[in-house]
Amino acid sequence: MFRKRSGSILCYACGKLNRADAPACFYCGRRNPGLWGLAPGLGRWMGRLDFAGLVTVVAVAAYVASLLLDPGSLLSARSPFDFLAPSGLALEHLGMTGAEPWRQGRWWTVLTAIYLHGSLLHLVFNLLWIRQMASDVEEVFGHARFIVIFTVSGALGFVLSNFVGVPYTLGASGAVFGLFGAMVYYGRQRGGFFGQAVLKQYGTWALVIFVLGFLPGFHVNNWGHGGGFAGGFLAALVLGGGRSEHGTHRVLAALCLGLTAAAFALALWTAFAA
Repeated sequence: MFRKRSGSILCYACGKLNRADAPACFYCGRRNPGLWGLAPGLGRWMGRLDFAGLVTVVAVAAYVASLLLDPGSLLSARSPFDFLAPSGLALEHLGMTGAEPWRQGRWWTVLTAIYLHGSLLHLVFNLLWIRQMASDVEEVFGHARFIVIFTVSGALGFVLSNFVGVPYTLGASGAVFGLFGAMVYYGRQRGGFFGQAVLKQYGTWALVIFVLGFLPGFHVNNWGHGGGFAGGFLAALVLGGGRSEHGTHRVLAALCLGLTAAAFALALWTAFAA
């Protein structure tokens, strides 16, 4: 059973043992310490979830959908960077973000746009970085915090770029920079030879890719990259690293997944049903 109704359960806040039906934690006083019996099942499900794989599946499915919505865009490539590029209209239907959608009240696009990409090269590049980073970030922060860092940093990167007026933007690169930021935070926190090595490696990667974004022809949203890096660093600061996860992290991760699913539902409803 996913829900545990009797016996003992660990408090999601302090990690100490309580009754499954306890109205408040005996130690820290948090209400519903077992999350109404859902905490153990949530922990097991979160531990088995391959989030990097889920991101890959959703991003590829969204990319294929964007091509099918407007197949004529496949013939409009002007350079290798535009090869198999979806049309702007198709991407807008699926939840592309930017200052324009933001002014129209489509707040949910800061979540949906993380999974949308403007070309095959754009998609492959971001997915390769996510697969490259996933194991290291999960080893340091765990599955649940990985989900939170990825989602929060991607969304905050878009919030910043929307605020400064970038009209349309999309892609997981802000979230990738958030993973860089989280690892830079961890390296600074860990210190010593290992911490310095982590800081140097991920800091160098972030700096090199950020500088490449200023080269002509790349059409990179550097505001989104900078905001994503800051979001990942701040998320890691708040969530902490190098410690075992507890229920609060899993609840936040489930909330991120739920909000993202709701955001896609809103995008599709607004585009096709409203």
